Amino acid sequence: MGFSSMLQLHTSKPIDKLDLRQILEELYQGRSLYAFRAGQTIPMTSQEIWIVCRGVVSLSTLYPNGEEALLGLAGSSMPFGLPMTLIYPYQATALSDVDLMCVSLSDLQQSATLSQEIFYHLNRRLRQAEAMLAMAGCRRVEDRLRQLILLLQMELGQPVSEGTRLSVRLTHQHLASAIGTTRVTVTRLLGKLKDEGWLMIDKSRHIVLPYSW
Repeated sequence: MGFSSMLQLHTSKPIDKLDLRQILEELYQGRSLYAFRAGQTIPMTSQEIWIVCRGVVSLSTLYPNGEEALLGLAGSSMPFGLPMTLIYPYQATALSDVDLMCVSLSDLQQSATLSQEIFYHLNRRLRQAEAMLAMAGCRRVEDRLRQLILLLQMELGQPVSEGTRLSVRLTHQHLASAIGTTRVTVTRLLGKLKDEGWLMIDKSRHIVLPYSW
């Protein structure tokens, strides 16, 4: 199976990133959003769920040797939190500047509409997690990197004149942690993919995938 055939670039239901945000605004008028700057760690408790209203959050864990492993990315309208994982330690870090809303488990129990929307966006997280598991099965590091970038295109892509631009600037270390390799290897492979024309790097150091791919 070729690297480009593993990911389906469509879903059965178009993702409307405003759905959950609008529901939250209607249910919790006047409730404050919590703002975190890029790089900040987001605190979590066992009785609360965070919902991303703007930006992207990196979800990760630490191996005993101290190395970080990327578990997933939570984008607009996606939920995350300790009630949704068995992983320990479990870390959430703002990958960009983010605005989050905090919802308690009792809030979910009291609102069938909110629970339904949370379930839908959890489904997005499940699809992402399965894609990352499939990516981990690729033996060649280059194929894992290509798969990761295609997944990020689906999750974070924004149309620009040249193609699709990843809305968040990921460091080489972020990419390396996600595919189980070193930063040096990722730097070398990105250079190779750039030379091949498979991707471009714009002036703000964001990855752009040309339309031809």
